[in-house]
Amino acid sequence: MSDLIKSCERWVKWSLIPPVGAAAIRGIARSMRFETRGQEGVDALYRDGRHIILAFWHSQQLMIPIGYRGTGSHVLISRHGDGEIIARIIARFGHEAVRGSSTRGGAGALRALIKLGRSGRDVVVTPDGPKGPRHVVKLGIIHLAKATGLPIVPLAFACSKKNSLRAGIATWSHFRFRQACFSMEIRSRSHAKPMRPH
Repeated sequence: MSDLIKSCERWVKWSLIPPVGAAAIRGIARSMRFETRGQEGVDALYRDGRHIILAFWHSQQLMIPIGYRGTGSHVLISRHGDGEIIARIIARFGHEAVRGSSTRGGAGALRALIKLGRSGRDVVVTPDGPKGPRHVVKLGIIHLAKATGLPIVPLAFACSKKNSLRAGIATWSHFRFRQACFSMEIRSRSHAKPMRPH
């Protein structure tokens, strides 16, 4: 019986949650009015045939697949079980996963991202990582930019209303989205403001 339960749990995690999650993200996006700011520099990079390191805070990852303006990227995702679910969800938006984090497989993942960046691919990281501290940049993204020569493009997601619903995957990290009248703003810049590494 326990094997059957485990098999059902795996099916729910790997086969059911990813398509439902991707559909939910698209459904939320369709219910919002979008306003995009600061995209001119990013679009200019793409017109010149260049690629980027896309960076966003871990707590804002829910709607990032909607804000990405490239044709496909490689995303750093932890090796934790929840990471596999996220990897399968982003695959439905045309992205591939590179597995690793600061606590598990980080060195190998960084080498893989450097190789991908040098070969002309967009790479995506959350500079504060899944374990935090929240909104504190770690040195990995700086090493990645130096090794690849790619510009770091910060991308942020925000809703216009304060009244929001929280949905989270970690105790310190939460997503916010408006319940009724939706408005979304995505900011992207070709140059980041000074960030304090952790």
